Amino acid sequence: MAQEIKFGTDGWRGIIADDFTFDNVRRVAGAIASYVLKYEDAQRGIFVGYDSRFASQRAAQVAAEVIAAAGIPVKLANDYTPTPAVSYAVKDKGAAGGVMVTSSHNPWNWNGVKFKGKFGGSATPAIMKRVEEELRAAAMPQGSKATIEEVDLKTPYIAAVCRFADMDLIGKAKFKVAIDSMYGSGRGILAGIFRERGVQHIAIRQEVNPLFPDINPEPIQPHISLLQQTVVNEKCDAGLATDGDADRIGAVAEDGSFVDSHKIFCVLLRWLLERKKWSGDVVRAFNTTRMLDRIAAKYGRKLYETQIGFKYTADLMMEHDILIGGEESGGIGFSRFLPERDGVLNCLLLANAARVRPTLLRQARSAHSRRDQAGRDSAGSSRKHPKPGTLSRGEKGKPRWHKVFSRCANKRQRSGSVDPVPCFGNGAAASCLRRSRFPGVGNRNPDSRGEFC
Repeated sequence: MAQEIKFGTDGWRGIIADDFTFDNVRRVAGAIASYVLKYEDAQRGIFVGYDSRFASQRAAQVAAEVIAAAGIPVKLANDYTPTPAVSYAVKDKGAAGGVMVTSSHNPWNWNGVKFKGKFGGSATPAIMKRVEEELRAAAMPQGSKATIEEVDLKTPYIAAVCRFADMDLIGKAKFKVAIDSMYGSGRGILAGIFRERGVQHIAIRQEVNPLFPDINPEPIQPHISLLQQTVVNEKCDAGLATDGDADRIGAVAEDGSFVDSHKIFCVLLRWLLERKKWSGDVVRAFNTTRMLDRIAAKYGRKLYETQIGFKYTADLMMEHDILIGGEESGGIGFSRFLPERDGVLNCLLLANAARVRPTLLRQARSAHSRRDQAGRDSAGSSRKHPKPGTLSRGEKGKPRWHKVFSRCANKRQRSGSVDPVPCFGNGAAASCLRRSRFPGVGNRNPDSRGEFC
């Protein structure tokens, strides 16, 4: 009897060699190919990408072979690729869909497959239901074998995110930034962007190491501790991190304090509303900060609450005018770019916000001294945060990054609001670690909610 394969919040994931096998990859690819043949314009082709994990490149080749055997042309990435780069290629080239071999933020011994819709984002629940039907039917379509062409997916994607963000402002900034790719497929991208524009930066964990030594590639504590140390030791103004497939963001303020995804989401939302003045409503997963509700209400924007899983956000982005949507896990997307999470783009937009919001910087207080302790206490967290450094540079023209992050948290405290969610990240890594027999790493509150496999 064939092993059961279940799709979670964003595709299928499993333990390498136990669940994630080449035979199971073939089954998933066959189901995707069958779906595309029945419901999409198959001759538009499918893009296939992969991250830096064990077996990802070979699994991507296996998936490409199955899809091509069904008569669907395939464009296969020629290097480790961020998930949003695959999504961008799908939308930009009008493809029928995209396949990404990745297990995102999960531990080293996991891998998986994500499917992206023709609109360039996480396949909607309706699409995934049909793919699951094809999987249950053991679909493995055969046709006139199509071509598999290797292509560069990163260069067009990098050009696109740089067009969307205000790179002139970033280039004129006088800050120094630490960059952490966490050994993932976002390696070298932010460093290359900053290098071309003369922005001072320190890059860590850029090499390929599928063991992800001592961490899960998830930009939250404790996995981000090296970035915190680097920011303080190298006297950086901020630290920016992306996860294993570069669709999530993490950040560190200049004093070494961790900046949770709730604050990042709030900062980006305020910046878009006040600076860009773009139209559109707001989507958040149910376990994100309610400060977003208050910001949306202040600016007359409707707020939608969804289940966990960016596919629900993408679904709303297809139906409504949505400005921004995001999750507690650090996945945030913008309809004007893609209905997709994008860690690299969010890092650039966060740099924009710090560069062009002097009022926000002046009015805020230290994020570490007035962080949202109530939210952490309600989650039962006992994690110790690093003590603030003694950095107090604030020279003219240099953004005080921790002040950017703190304003949202401080307003939450002044309003007396206590969000029923933890502010230190989600529980996905801890859940996966327990299931993968590595209980000693990433130990976290088992009740914290997040994106589960």
